[in-house]
Amino acid sequence: MDPRFRGEFVSYRWNWGILWDLSPDGQLTYFGTLLAGLKWTMLTAIGAWAIALVMGSLVGVARTLPNRWAQRAASAYVELFRNTPLLMQLFLWYFILPELLPHDWGTWMKSLRNAPLYTAIIGLGLYSSARVAEQVRAGISSLSHGQGLAGQALGFTTGQVYRYVLLPMAYRIILPPLTSEFLNTIKNTSVALTIGLLELTARARAMQEFSFQIFEAFTVATLLYLVLNLVVVACMRRLERAVALPGYITAQPAKA
Repeated sequence: MDPRFRGEFVSYRWNWGILWDLSPDGQLTYFGTLLAGLKWTMLTAIGAWAIALVMGSLVGVARTLPNRWAQRAASAYVELFRNTPLLMQLFLWYFILPELLPHDWGTWMKSLRNAPLYTAIIGLGLYSSARVAEQVRAGISSLSHGQGLAGQALGFTTGQVYRYVLLPMAYRIILPPLTSEFLNTIKNTSVALTIGLLELTARARAMQEFSFQIFEAFTVATLLYLVLNLVVVACMRRLERAVALPGYITAQPAKA
């Protein structure tokens, strides 16, 4: 009879040594599988962030152009990806899109070796790009109107004004919120386990299911996320100090 039904207390048995036991695949320890999951998390986050930064910059610029149709199209893009859940978007990309395409194309997408990885990178990248677009738009809008006029006075085209005058300044101003968005992208990779990507959270769940050591699995996974994010924060803070613009980003407090 289950002791829980006899009113007895069953304590959890901690076993940190389980991390060094072989996982069911017989090739890696449980700790090794978590590190392998961390690798897929980093790969997904970097790929998604590259898409988010490129698409977000393009859409953010479009939202500040004098062309009304460009502004409307960019606004529709932002509202679509920002106001729908990431989980639903991943499901649409992974399960629904192949069914809507011609049969040969859909079959090809389903047979891709790393289909969950590609889907997670694209889905998460587009999802994050809507937020990056708003940050880029805000950064450009925070600049004085005279900077764009000065570029035009020098004979720059609209594209050159953005490339050489507005965007270099805007990126420096919005570097702190971009850092936060990159951290969100890293953490949002955990949602990709729902489409079969064996990233860090998925590996922690697998370890828990095979070993029944739930606290050890998720404690180590949490620490790995924490270390990764702290490394990113430290690197971005150094970059922020290196490119800080006087009068736009608050200076570091002086030492006593």
